Amino acid sequence: MAVRKTAILQPGFWFLTFTCSNWISLFEITNGYDIVYKWFKQLRQAGHKVTGYVIMPNHVHLLLAYKGGSQSLNTLVSNGKRFMAYELVERLKQLERNDILKILADKRTKAEITANKKHKVFETSFDALLCTSIKFIHQKLNYIHNNPCVKKWTLAAYPAAYKHSSAAFYDDGNVGNYSEITNFIDLNEGVWMHLLQE
Repeated sequence: MAVRKTAILQPGFWFLTFTCSNWISLFEITNGYDIVYKWFKQLRQAGHKVTGYVIMPNHVHLLLAYKGGSQSLNTLVSNGKRFMAYELVERLKQLERNDILKILADKRTKAEITANKKHKVFETSFDALLCTSIKFIHQKLNYIHNNPCVKKWTLAAYPAAYKHSSAAFYDDGNVGNYSEITNFIDLNEGVWMHLLQE
């Protein structure tokens, strides 16, 4: 489900995906994986829990335990994308990747140009899917963790070998690059687990 305007306020486990503009591998080109981890920390500070993720060269899949509240999921993701976009553009400038900066400038809509937006770093919408069962969460975690191993990418020989993923955490407890990852099973209290079916 591509999300643009419908405000999501429902707490629960949400499978989220957002993509770099024009599918350009901006995280890889800028070595900007750490920027996403910084956003994860902001989510945790706001009371949400990252329970699964993979940061691919040009997109992010995230399983987020969203607590609800006054700030919609849409706003959380939009603010995160804005924060990451600024950092990615700064790194592209440092790398003197004017070719990519031009592509990102050319991708802007008329409305974005009018609003004085300089670059379109991410696709406008994002995907958000509410996970309503433990079985469905396992399916999404498998999808997330296998993403780097699919034929198109082949970034790792097996899921836990890819360092920008929670696969190793679920495999053997190795937290890797994001030490605040939370196993969704450990969230057996509060606003999340009562929303799930077996």
